[in-house]
Amino acid sequence: MIWAVLLRVAAMQAYRLKTIVSEDGTVTLQGLPFRPGETVEIIVLEEAKAGAESAAKDAPLQGSVLQYDNPFEPVDAEAWELA
Repeated sequence: MIWAVLLRVAAMQAYRLKTIVSEDGTVTLQGLPFRPGETVEIIVLEEAKAGAESAAKDAPLQGSVLQYDNPFEPVDAEAWELA
């Protein structure tokens, strides 16, 4: 049963639309490539914010490493156990 569901999901097409939520909290989608009465699944995502604030939230340690000491050397087994 799971295989059949995964197979069906793999065959679905995704269509991306951008719109703005109205003051009453609704979203209207127009120009969809589906027949009237066809069942569709809707997933709503907040648009990613551009800039340093978003990057800092997604990767808080990015840019924080100043130096690597022997980055290609294997980790000592005793040091690994202490970690």
